[in-house]
Amino acid sequence: MSRPGDVVRLGRDFNLLWAGQTVSNIGDKVNLFVVPTVMILLLHATPFQVGLVSMAQWLAIPLLSLVAGVLVDRWDLRATLVWCDLVRFAVIALLPVAWWLDFLSVPLLFASVAVVSAASVFFNIGYTATISAVVPVDGRVKAYSRLETSRTSAEVVGPAIASGLYQLFGVAALVVDAASFLASAVGIRAMRPHGGGAGRKLPMWTRLKRGVQLNWDDRVLRGTLLGALLLNCGGPIYVTVMPMLAYRGLGLSVATFGTVMSVAAVAAVLGALIAQRVSRLIGPARMSPWSVFLHCAVGLGILAAPALPPALVLGVTLSGYGLFMVWFNISTAAIRQARVPAEDQAVSQAAFRTVTWGVIPLAALLGGAMVEALTGHFGILGATRITMVIGTAVPALVAWIPLAPTQARLDRELAETQGEELVSTP
Repeated sequence: MSRPGDVVRLGRDFNLLWAGQTVSNIGDKVNLFVVPTVMILLLHATPFQVGLVSMAQWLAIPLLSLVAGVLVDRWDLRATLVWCDLVRFAVIALLPVAWWLDFLSVPLLFASVAVVSAASVFFNIGYTATISAVVPVDGRVKAYSRLETSRTSAEVVGPAIASGLYQLFGVAALVVDAASFLASAVGIRAMRPHGGGAGRKLPMWTRLKRGVQLNWDDRVLRGTLLGALLLNCGGPIYVTVMPMLAYRGLGLSVATFGTVMSVAAVAAVLGALIAQRVSRLIGPARMSPWSVFLHCAVGLGILAAPALPPALVLGVTLSGYGLFMVWFNISTAAIRQARVPAEDQAVSQAAFRTVTWGVIPLAALLGGAMVEALTGHFGILGATRITMVIGTAVPALVAWIPLAPTQARLDRELAETQGEELVSTP
């Protein structure tokens, strides 16, 4: 434990992981931009099909996360991360080949996105355990702030790069995404071995129960779980429908939408840069409920379009939407990692993601289905606006409630601990 004022050094292994993730984050943004663009503009997919492929992006989470947590708990962490990157590299690289050979289709996109999602489940659980293994407790807010800075920086440059690459190369822009996973694999392979195998001696069911119990028995962890679950009931609806609103509802071009996304992400970068300062000022436990409420509330800004210039409206709305999401991610991760033993990080994170991310596939599919059902009555613009308002307004009303008592609970725990120390002091 470092003393106040000490500079916490995150070390070479974290820097290698950070560098690899920074590159792959940019590739991810290319993928997230290009796939729906290809579906809407080239394959002429229906809103339901867009929602279906968006669902595939998250489908592996409820199906695999619990088992993945146990398996990652038994495997070598570094090797797990490298193999996950290589699988994602191969699958994404297949899509441009399919386009060139004229067999790219919605079913193939669905299958490819589902496989990438499965590999990402294993990667993300191992990634969380790796942070716990290579970063000291004192440095985790700093580490997550840097990771969020990289992620949100990728959101700044990613859409602009993606729109430019798409206009130049079409589907071949996905080659950049594939190459980013290869770069990440190289960086992780250069790290020193950093653990794994802690759960090999215990039965799988024992480890599964341990992950669930950690999240439910601890009232603080239970609050973060319920808050994230309620948020994810609506957020994926909003994100899934956004490209349909931009392209079909507001008539934005690929270049304009890419620029809007990049400009909006600048606010998210600023949010990541100041998150550590805000966390120190008010504490992550207070930061969490406020950030989730504001994240949802600002999403209602899309109602100002098309009365006001659509590009301006989307840019301002998405700026606030991304900034407060970054704060929520950082504060929640810091709270959770401080309360989970290092040897249980994988199974705890697996259980958390199974519950909180397990609703995302259904929410994404629901978003596409709602737009398709409402379009006949309200037109594509009205249908997308109504769907997005529902997706952000409902979580704004309820998602902050389980998170609100967290600070009071932590304060009570601290007071009880100090009281016990005073009693035990001779």
